[in-house]
Amino acid sequence: MSGHGSPKPMSSAPCGALSGVAEVPGDKSISHRSLILGAMAVGETRITGLLEGEDVLDTARAMRAFGAEVTDHGKGEWSVHGVGVGGFAEPDQVIDCGNSGTGVRLIMGAMASSPISATFTGDASLNKRPMARVTDPLALFGAQAVGRSGGRLPMTIVGAADPVPVRYEVPVPSAQVKSAVLLAGLNAPGQTVVIEKEATRDHTERMLAGFGAVITTETTGEGRVITLTGRPELKPQVIAVPRDPSSAAFPVCAALIVPGSDVLVPGIGLNPTRAGLFTTLREMGADLTYENEREEGGEPVADLRARFSPDMKGIDVPPARAASMIDEYPVLSVVAAFASGVTMMRGVKELRVKESDRIEAMASGLRANGVDVEDGEDWWSVTGHGPGTVKGGATCASHLDHRIAMSFMVMGMATQKPVTVDDGGPIATSFPVFEPLMRQLGADLSHPGA
Repeated sequence: MSGHGSPKPMSSAPCGALSGVAEVPGDKSISHRSLILGAMAVGETRITGLLEGEDVLDTARAMRAFGAEVTDHGKGEWSVHGVGVGGFAEPDQVIDCGNSGTGVRLIMGAMASSPISATFTGDASLNKRPMARVTDPLALFGAQAVGRSGGRLPMTIVGAADPVPVRYEVPVPSAQVKSAVLLAGLNAPGQTVVIEKEATRDHTERMLAGFGAVITTETTGEGRVITLTGRPELKPQVIAVPRDPSSAAFPVCAALIVPGSDVLVPGIGLNPTRAGLFTTLREMGADLTYENEREEGGEPVADLRARFSPDMKGIDVPPARAASMIDEYPVLSVVAAFASGVTMMRGVKELRVKESDRIEAMASGLRANGVDVEDGEDWWSVTGHGPGTVKGGATCASHLDHRIAMSFMVMGMATQKPVTVDDGGPIATSFPVFEPLMRQLGADLSHPGA
């Protein structure tokens, strides 16, 4: 069952050409961070374009629980009256982060260097995900974590009464871990340093600088070295959240594989640490163009135009690109099924500890629908035979994972027979308007048994 109710089976049938404008929601990563940093600033931060999916709403509720005043003014406009760095109050209740690994890990970091305690939980999927990757570095600041075996939620974090600055080398590429350490470093004296061998999405660094933190980034022999000076007074901001490239992936990929399609997806954030999918699709031969390129709120933005691309070829995706498209591999594997040849994806073991084991979930569902897939611990490959060759007809398990569910819904738009997922409910966590948006473009989505 989904994290927010009973299972909601969802089916996608082969459809005609997709066309029109797909106005996807605001970026989830930036939405989380704008609420958290707004709560740690002094004064009122105003946010437009906030993603109002369940994940982000859970973070908004959490910030209220820590003492910030968070107000929904309607139509994606929100305000946050912050309590300042080190000003979080101790929550009265357990903090429920629903399905959001980003939310829980960033919030743990934000409170870990304050002398308060908080207990965190989530839905069945989140409570299976490992938290030690965050609680281990937070312990270096002086925080303590007590949770279930394997470092899993529910978990109580006892914040450090006298935090110390930390120098931490992130063992595997993870924007969540990096961000948690930087947020904890805000309330530690001196300089906190994070070193990452491979660059991950840098929204936290950009936004910290925008709020007035002293933060520098340099590339050295060790990798990317980020230095944050602790205990700044963060200044409130006006934030326009760009539209989410991870959400844009679904209408873009659908247009590439459904014959005759031509879809415009406006205002998409093209931060280079997030745009790996679009680079990969273009290398495969996708008819995908960037129009009206510009900058908004410190982030590069463009309108994406995607057209049916019958001549796409399988490629080897560079492992170094994985961090910039880690959430997009499921839907890339769908596109690969309609390309010609082998698409090889390496260096992707992070996919095995997302909302689900995304390699296993996609491999199983693709095979059930007639696609050739091979996989290993940190790689997988999909062999495609061109447009119109995927049989479909199977029901796939979504494993409480929104991206798995949406990826199979995209696939069903171009298969010979409809594709079904056992539960489309989790889609609401990140892309609450997915269904009406895709229907408006021409998709044939339904709810069996409803």
